[in-house]
Amino acid sequence: MITHDALLGMCLSFPGAFEDHPFGADSTVVKVRAAPGRPAKLFALLMPGEQATRINLKCDPELAEYLRRQYQWVLPGYHMNKRHWNTVVVPHRAATTPTPHDAPRGESAEPTSAVAGGVTKSLIRDLIEDSYDLVVASMPRRDRVLLDWPPTKSG
Repeated sequence: MITHDALLGMCLSFPGAFEDHPFGADSTVVKVRAAPGRPAKLFALLMPGEQATRINLKCDPELAEYLRRQYQWVLPGYHMNKRHWNTVVVPHRAATTPTPHDAPRGESAEPTSAVAGGVTKSLIRDLIEDSYDLVVASMPRRDRVLLDWPPTKSG
């Protein structure tokens, strides 16, 4: 079981990450900023539903296509550049299947009928980390240094 709060916690665990609500209380935007006064960039958008939370994550275009073919719960990014963003449907309970009520307006919940299969915390964490890394990699060098990115491998 991966709750909305658990997803948000995963997103906020990265250096410089913070939440914002520019679209109202119904969605949470997670951005990264190197320091106060520096520009911030979005790397995750969480949209809670009754049975599942949808999270938009940046993704390498080739990997994005692969993930969409591999998992029914990975969709082209909702309201995003579909080449670079995926929407991942994360059920709140292991055996839950989102209903059309949980689908964003104008989109069917049909492609998500098997969302419970393959959704693991480690995979979701990896997808969030990939999104964060892609966004931070596009930031100016000064900001990457302030964020200590890329992280140094110890040991």
